[in-house]
Amino acid sequence: MASKLRLTGANEYRLPRHRMVERIARAGIVRDPEVLRALAAVPRHRLVPEVLIGSAYRDAALPIGEGQTISAPAIVGAMTQALELGGGERVLEIGTGSGYQAAVLSRLAREVVSVERHASLAANAGRALAALGIANVRVREGDGSAGLAGEPPFDAILITAGGPRIPEPLLAQLARGGRLVGPFGARDEQRLVRVRRGADGALAREILGRCRFVDLVGAHGWAA
Repeated sequence: MASKLRLTGANEYRLPRHRMVERIARAGIVRDPEVLRALAAVPRHRLVPEVLIGSAYRDAALPIGEGQTISAPAIVGAMTQALELGGGERVLEIGTGSGYQAAVLSRLAREVVSVERHASLAANAGRALAALGIANVRVREGDGSAGLAGEPPFDAILITAGGPRIPEPLLAQLARGGRLVGPFGARDEQRLVRVRRGADGALAREILGRCRFVDLVGAHGWAA
């Protein structure tokens, strides 16, 4: 597994955080013990607006500004689990938001590059992750639907906003043997999809379940 980074302030709110993880585990939403440990390690209250700290360990999405949300912890865990990370991967995250999903990924991967369309959110997330001592996440501002030119291939790609279809640039940036996970389809009929690229380069898709996310906005998502 990836080396465990020290998270500054991780012992604050430890009891409500562990109770949250226990509820997620009992519900069977996340079964991978490494993912559960990552959820238990990341201080979500440090990655939500200050006025919402009291709600940080509810299993619920919370507003973070710019019309965006921080996903519910169970969803973060389920999407992370679907990537099947082993510890040595380079991961591309589309939609940094508050940085919470990236912080969880940082515990399970070698490197995370996260792209956020909103400059204010990218800046806030970068500062919050740095304050937590997380050194293997880089936050970039840009149109995530186009991926990151010059950076691929990525072993895993996680898309945290819903689009009408999987952006072709992201599929092109997925390494052989890699997994891409994200929500796609009409806004009221989204499905969480996992795509695997085989050793021969062929793509295989599977539906993991229904979901509802904020819009993926950009050249290859919903029109800006």
